[in-house]
Amino acid sequence: MGAYEYTAIDTRGRTRKGLVEGDTPRQVRSQLRDQGLTPLEVSEVVQRERRRTQRPLIGRGLSSTDLALVTRQLSTLIGSGLPLEEALRTASQQTDRARIRRVILAVRARVVEGHPLAAGLADFPSSFSELYRATVAAGEQSGHLDVVLDRLADYTEQRHATRQKVQLALFYPALLTLMATVVTIGLLVYVVPEVVRVFRDTGQQLPALTLGLIALSDFMRAHGVLLLGGLVVVGVGVRFFLRVPHIRARFDRVVLTLPVVGRLVRGLNTARFARTFSILTASGVEVLEGLRIAAQVVSNRPMRQAVEEAASRVREGATLHGSLERSRLFPPMTLSLLASGESSGNLEGMLERAATQQEREVETLVAALLGLFEPVLILAMGGVVLTIVLAILLPIFDLNQLVR
Repeated sequence: MGAYEYTAIDTRGRTRKGLVEGDTPRQVRSQLRDQGLTPLEVSEVVQRERRRTQRPLIGRGLSSTDLALVTRQLSTLIGSGLPLEEALRTASQQTDRARIRRVILAVRARVVEGHPLAAGLADFPSSFSELYRATVAAGEQSGHLDVVLDRLADYTEQRHATRQKVQLALFYPALLTLMATVVTIGLLVYVVPEVVRVFRDTGQQLPALTLGLIALSDFMRAHGVLLLGGLVVVGVGVRFFLRVPHIRARFDRVVLTLPVVGRLVRGLNTARFARTFSILTASGVEVLEGLRIAAQVVSNRPMRQAVEEAASRVREGATLHGSLERSRLFPPMTLSLLASGESSGNLEGMLERAATQQEREVETLVAALLGLFEPVLILAMGGVVLTIVLAILLPIFDLNQLVR
């Protein structure tokens, strides 16, 4: 039995859309006719979602908020003793968003057919990551699916909260930078030419600062569109080249050597790796499989390669902290906590502590950088405005001296 999305016409000629469960499209059309509906289109939810994931603009899955909410609902329902298929049906009825309802009912249809929950989730890779599916599979095998889902909900909510903190912290500096750029371009393109035109008509010898400002203003007015187009082309080109694996690996390695940015990138990726590996280990996923999945959430290529190489050494009998230490890419505090976790048998606890420590350090570093960036940007903007004002006032001072 599968979940099907339909478009039909009722007896009054109105178009109706909805979801219905059935074995085949033909059976679904028969059900719709029995209800007095004339089916126009019947398509399986899984097939439609697969087509959507292939479209770059609309192929996005469930948001972090929706995923956390659905996971929390399933955890509560299953923990209360409700069968899995009934929990999925109840969760689909508790949402008013058609996209979430389609996905949940499609997953439920696979469960009703006898497949495990992880197999149903695998039909929607854009909504349920490999980490999510592997953790659910481990929870099903251990018989503690409600506990695992509760951990997944906490993990998803925490990642969403961290992302929101960073976005909110960057919003004001980004807005300030945008406004500073717009004001500067507006002064150069519209204000400066009108003011300087008076000096040109007098035939006065203009100071070098004023001549430079006039030249910059003329260039912006004559070639501003080309300059903007060139910046767009450069940005697209850089993004294209960064998709090449060996170029991206070299770029990521250079980023790690930068004084402050490298520390920030190192902390973010370490926290992401530790948090992901912690929840996988706590859910019962094997260490090697957990390392393979956790490596995929590390965005920096050299650090990801270091995790993959560490997994190979662990397979041969080496310790995890010693294998990661050989790369010299992970913070010493994290490695110390990993060593303590391996020796004490509490690896998941030490991983969680390492992730929390790195997240706090990253938040502190971001706050310090933003606190420094804002006054520097204001000073830079003030310097630009001061330069423009001086370039305009200097000819006026020279003209007053000539009149005297």
